[in-house]
Amino acid sequence: MTQHTDFSARLDDLQQRAATARSAVQAAATESDAQLRQRIDRAQANLDQSGENARQEASQAADSARAKWAQLKADAAAKMSDVKANIDKRTRQVDAKVADDDADWAEADAAKALDFADWAVESAQLAMLGAIDARAYADKLAKAADNS
Repeated sequence: MTQHTDFSARLDDLQQRAATARSAVQAAATESDAQLRQRIDRAQANLDQSGENARQEASQAADSARAKWAQLKADAAAKMSDVKANIDKRTRQVDAKVADDDADWAEADAAKALDFADWAVESAQLAMLGAIDARAYADKLAKAADNS
């Protein structure tokens, strides 16, 4: 079994995770403050764990390409690690203008995170196509060697 046969399953999983994220965001819009805080805590814990896993991957990666991707993931997770701190800080704000500015910043940050996700999907597509091409070429060379 070659590596590229896993791509479809991984893409199916990614699609399901995106659908779950969409449902969570839609549900969050109508939740109480307490429910929303619980949802944020869970999402932050998941992201923190993912970031820790990526940091370990980066330190253990043998090849430079794998190390670079793991470090990129770790850096992205670190960027998002302050979301909960910003939420906690926000609950202490009493000035409407400051709160409005903070909401604008949070919305812009969310938009940038979606831009990054879009870039990550495009990058993954290109990497998968490159992997499929590399496997096809390797198989072609192996077949030619068997026939000679």
